[in-house]
Amino acid sequence: MHIKHLEQGDVEIFRSIRLEALNREPQAFASTAADWERLSTEEWRERLTTNAVFVALDEDRPLGIMGLMRERASRLAHRATIIMVYVRDEARGSGAAHHLLTHLTDHAHASGVRLLELVVRADNPTAIRFYAREGFHEIGRVPGGMLDGDVEVDEILMARHIDGRTPSALQGAPR
Repeated sequence: MHIKHLEQGDVEIFRSIRLEALNREPQAFASTAADWERLSTEEWRERLTTNAVFVALDEDRPLGIMGLMRERASRLAHRATIIMVYVRDEARGSGAAHHLLTHLTDHAHASGVRLLELVVRADNPTAIRFYAREGFHEIGRVPGGMLDGDVEVDEILMARHIDGRTPSALQGAPR
């Protein structure tokens, strides 16, 4: 397995793993497969180049994906949100998510990002445990933040400084 930072020419790799994620784990994402299936190739390319997108590959076969969406406002540009996280069932437990996060974090740090943030469904204990092991702390909760059909599901907000320090606001945050 190796990790690749996708570029403009990698639209088909991006499209295949993103649509797979949205179809196999629809409850995990704010977007739906239908939202993405109607995009033109140019719109796929724009989304790929607007955000940093990494894939775990077994030879040329994508096993997982993780993206980084950076804040644009100058006073928030030190922050970025982890998005589009997905690892195929057969690659779970292989370290793929850890390797994706490591590459994404290295890229973020080199780009001047200091604080990584993410949102995870409260009913996804596996993901919550993974992020906690990776140094993320719960910093808040959005009650009913996501709709799963007609059911409101709480979202947990998590964050981690990547410059080696833990800000005081995160030190006492519940896990």
